[in-house]
Amino acid sequence: MAKKEKSKAEPEKDPTEATEAKEKPKEKPSSTKKKPVKKSEEDKEEKPRRRRRSPRSGGRARTPTPVDSEEKWGVAHIYSSYNDTIVHITDITGAETIARASGGMIVRADRDESSPYAAMQAAFRAARAAMDRDITRVNIKVRAPGGHGPKTPGPGAQAAIRALARAGLRIGRIEEVTPMPHDGTRRPGGRRGRRV
Repeated sequence: MAKKEKSKAEPEKDPTEATEAKEKPKEKPSSTKKKPVKKSEEDKEEKPRRRRRSPRSGGRARTPTPVDSEEKWGVAHIYSSYNDTIVHITDITGAETIARASGGMIVRADRDESSPYAAMQAAFRAARAAMDRDITRVNIKVRAPGGHGPKTPGPGAQAAIRALARAGLRIGRIEEVTPMPHDGTRRPGGRRGRRV
């Protein structure tokens, strides 16, 4: 009889264990299911981010147009002779003066007006004044006296260009616009040249 009771008692325990065992695997898959759900939610969150980035990377050709519309362009006219250097920043049409500085405004001695130092300081002054008026980009036009005078720019031209770049203005195009004579006026000095 005792054996039968034990056998009866054992089967009673077995179904509970079996049900517990069945319940435990159910919890595990549910826990494993929750993790992928979280991952899929994260993936859903990440995918839109990637989608948002992809138009940026793919639309890089399009982005400069609004940026360019925000950025103001100007023209830096650099007149460089052996006597002086003048930095004159205008709007893109060249009609409106925005900033102007010269080597003679920086140094006292006449001989130093055309020096690279005076040209640099003049360019820094003009660039600061232009940036205060929201000009960020500049096309540069370099000019020597030209005509029947010297056709090569003076020593301050290159220093002025470097100073504009260092001041924070972004440089677009650099042109030389020295006027060249086409049989114009007679050069001064007379037939025997200038007597010194």
